[in-house]
Amino acid sequence: MLGLAAGLLRLRLAVSRRRASFFALMRRSSNVRQRLQFLKRRQFIVSMLTPTAEISVMLNAVVQDAINEQINYELFSSYQYLSMAAWCEHEQFVGCAKWLRIQSEEEYGHAMRLYDFLLARNAPVKLKTIAAPEQKFASVASVFEKALEQEMKVTEQIDRLYELAFTEKAFAALVELEWFITEQVEEEKTSREVVHKFKMVKDDPSALLDLDRDLGGRAAAPSADA
Repeated sequence: MLGLAAGLLRLRLAVSRRRASFFALMRRSSNVRQRLQFLKRRQFIVSMLTPTAEISVMLNAVVQDAINEQINYELFSSYQYLSMAAWCEHEQFVGCAKWLRIQSEEEYGHAMRLYDFLLARNAPVKLKTIAAPEQKFASVASVFEKALEQEMKVTEQIDRLYELAFTEKAFAALVELEWFITEQVEEEKTSREVVHKFKMVKDDPSALLDLDRDLGGRAAAPSADA
């Protein structure tokens, strides 16, 4: 420990000497181009000599924790949709199962987008236990009603996260979360339309089979990085 402390002290002294030398050069120079070169040199020296442990994380701990919680919830959403897909396939609603599996992939993509964002900001990713999803449903229509509820909850959480980022002046997080806000408008709209279709065909088995076939035509989920 004493050796490490001594090493850090020597490093701090080296940085201080470099800074003193830099400012002396700045005072002697009247040329703008030279001053810019000195600035660039100073930035490089500081980045090379500053211990990794002293590099400040761009996101504060409150925002980091909130984003980690959202990653967990996006993974739970992916898990929940996969459970819904399994139920539908077991009940022979193959088209619905495909639609829900694609939705599960989308939610996983959302989690990974936040995961990558934290790492890009030099912030730790803290993965947590994923809660068990609901596995029993009264009907195929109730599955999609649950899906709509799920999306509405995600929207609520994203809104709260955005508000927190704004309060904490985490501007990079605000920009990232704007994508999620736009995405949730579309997610809720799509889920609400499917729920409405199930309400229209609830007393018509033939129409229900047609709807199942229609939902099975859903294209694969686009990348969350798009």
